[in-house]
Amino acid sequence: MGCDCSLTTGEQIICTTCRAEIPTSLNHLQKDDKVKELFFARVNIETATSLFYYEKIGVVQQLIYQLKYNGHEEVSPFLGKWLATNLKEDPAFKNIDLVIPVPVHPKRRAKRGYNQVDGFGKELAAVLGARFRESVLIKKRNTINQAQLGQVKRSDETQSPYQLAEKIAPGTHVLLVDDVITTGTTLTLCAKELHKNPNIKISIATMAISV
Repeated sequence: MGCDCSLTTGEQIICTTCRAEIPTSLNHLQKDDKVKELFFARVNIETATSLFYYEKIGVVQQLIYQLKYNGHEEVSPFLGKWLATNLKEDPAFKNIDLVIPVPVHPKRRAKRGYNQVDGFGKELAAVLGARFRESVLIKKRNTINQAQLGQVKRSDETQSPYQLAEKIAPGTHVLLVDDVITTGTTLTLCAKELHKNPNIKISIATMAISV
């Protein structure tokens, strides 16, 4: 999906060349953690990471586009497994109890046929020994695609379309997952809803962070 090359035996989703050239991020391992910086003074999180850097052109953009708009649901678990291999021995992610995806509105889910981050989250949960629950958060209002919004509107945190639908036990360490971080507003709003449960911890993992 990243280029026009045909896949050979042993290759999945993208060819070996594209895989080697993708700009991986894994921000939590870097001293200058761009992901965690986005949430500073907005919401309390433990740690945050992204698998890739997202640019408007290139292999990562093609993968996300195929996942969200062309029905290639298989991209989601593929990326989840890729990130999971990097996190399974990481102390920061050793005690994850519950993986929760950012929800999509029922109308958008019906049109697409799936939540694009479910497969991603399920793979992370499986490797990290956590439970996956997609019913904790709901999206009560169908908003315009974030990519189509300007910076100011995209950063608006006053009118949240997300709602807590199920309680979480105190002491739970939640891993909140999404596809691409731009301003961090979506994840901030979801994390704030989750923090309505007392005494929980929240970490974040995404497929990519916009650069």
